[in-house]
Amino acid sequence: MPKDTTPDRPKGRSLAPLKALVPYLRPYRAHLVAALLALLVAAAAMLSLPIALRHLIDRASLKIPIVGPILVKASIARYARTLSTMFSAGVPLVEAMESVAGATGNIVYEQAVLRMRDEVATGQRLQRAMENTGLFPNMVIQMIAVGEESGSLDAMSAKVADFYEEEVDNAVDSMSSLLEPLIMVILGVLVGGLVIAMYLPIFKLGAVI
Repeated sequence: MPKDTTPDRPKGRSLAPLKALVPYLRPYRAHLVAALLALLVAAAAMLSLPIALRHLIDRASLKIPIVGPILVKASIARYARTLSTMFSAGVPLVEAMESVAGATGNIVYEQAVLRMRDEVATGQRLQRAMENTGLFPNMVIQMIAVGEESGSLDAMSAKVADFYEEEVDNAVDSMSSLLEPLIMVILGVLVGGLVIAMYLPIFKLGAVI
């Protein structure tokens, strides 16, 4: 058999840029660890915030330009996917709504779904309960209404989830492509600042001599 003469690809080439940064970042490892710990503490603090403050923060996050619409679509996608899963498993709608509320990932939607559960428990249709929240687009409400009338609530909820999951994926991809040049600029500034901080004393010393 003929010998493969293709030169071996050097291992770890994709990690070379990161490895090159290690010597520059090593003096700042204490700061990096402190920043990571601060992020963990902030996340824990967010989970222990009072309900009113969490509600204020989550509601404000839904109104942030660019990011807010993505968070809304993600909450609706999780709502519809969990509703479809629970209903297709034979869980009664009122009982399923509690699990659906916790899966939305946003306290504004969570509390809205719990209110919807209470309305459905008193005989209100799910479509009407969703309208009363003012948080769901008309298309979603209409698809849920069709599912209720046709007895295929799980299938229609799954279609809503598929649509909004794809919308979220597309939005995140678009945002990532827009942020990539900004990230590169920030990294360039950070690396340039580190290099200048390292060599500036040498340049000053040379000027004195």
